[in-house]
Amino acid sequence: MDRVEVLIVGAGNAGISLAARLLRDGAEGVAIVAAQPVHRYKPLLNYVAGGEATMADLERPMADVVPEGCTWIRDSVESVDAEALTVRTRSGRTLSCATLVLCPGLEEDWDATPGLQAAYADGWAASSYVPGSTPTVWPRLSSLRGGSVVFTVPPEPASCGPTALKPLLMACDAWRRAGVLGDLDVRLVLPGPTATGVPRADEVLERAFADYGVEVLREARIERVDPDAHTLTLGTRAGRRVLDDVAFAHAVPHYRAPGWIADAGLAAPSSSQVDVDPFTLRSRRHDSIWAIGDAADVATRPSGGALRKQVAVLSANLAAVARGKELQRYDGYTVMPITVSRRRLMLDEVDRDGRPSPSVPLLDPFVPRRSAWFFDRYVLPQVYFRRILRGRV
Repeated sequence: MDRVEVLIVGAGNAGISLAARLLRDGAEGVAIVAAQPVHRYKPLLNYVAGGEATMADLERPMADVVPEGCTWIRDSVESVDAEALTVRTRSGRTLSCATLVLCPGLEEDWDATPGLQAAYADGWAASSYVPGSTPTVWPRLSSLRGGSVVFTVPPEPASCGPTALKPLLMACDAWRRAGVLGDLDVRLVLPGPTATGVPRADEVLERAFADYGVEVLREARIERVDPDAHTLTLGTRAGRRVLDDVAFAHAVPHYRAPGWIADAGLAAPSSSQVDVDPFTLRSRRHDSIWAIGDAADVATRPSGGALRKQVAVLSANLAAVARGKELQRYDGYTVMPITVSRRRLMLDEVDRDGRPSPSVPLLDPFVPRRSAWFFDRYVLPQVYFRRILRGRV
């Protein structure tokens, strides 16, 4: 049996930045278990889908981002024994630890939408959320000159679901500039009554939808896809609705946390995510287990900005436990950056209760700005790779 002090499951933003932060704070015996060979800065996937970035802009070899001093266990998790604090990997290894941090992210739940995976394989459906399909989105969107096109926002749990609006609104701007927007039937499928649930942000977005002529289908989800007929069957508040002859669908699949979380008795009662105290990030059932990121039920929408706050709180709390001190609290800060055109972006920074929580004092996070777009597209990726993943932010 392999023994480490701190075992982190997952090597996305959460896992890598937490490991780096812990090591900078003097922790020893930190290990990450993750199988993927490539690390992605996921927010840029929306810009790839909008024709504003390439996959090379957001991908790095995992070996280049795992912090020095951290043991990288190149394997995937099969099961967790919460009582024994052990993790069983796919290759058959058993990993033991004193502290277990779960941040494995979410995985596609293709079974929730029959036919959608086949539509992806056929190429008439794709999304910025499924990296293997992302490079195909913009060529398809930019080539449209008429017909029906559908965009969806994924239901919770999802990784910053409202940012799925970025490809929609960037495409609408591009179609308008190309003079073809009026020839397209553009529809948006929302799982709730509004796009974000934050009134001031939704006011901005509703004006954008109206300006571009987007038909918004509220409290609706794709129930079934006919990949041969290019048909989407929606379940809506008013009953079923069928969308025929769809030329292209930016249809984001549903997501769920890995099944081993529930199998280990760690899932929240009403979700597949890890049941944690949303303020301290500690498991409600096991004092030595913690969770952050998309797979943690922290009562706020996950985002990269949220992770910066979560990593800082969790790192401080692990040190506090070792010293017998009081735990810090995460205020639920999150950010949902959404482009309303090709060059203007709204940050939409809020706390857990939906109150504005701007990173820059006196700057209204609900006003779309070109400067916010430039920061989101060009500055933040550099900060991410040079500072966030190195535990410096």
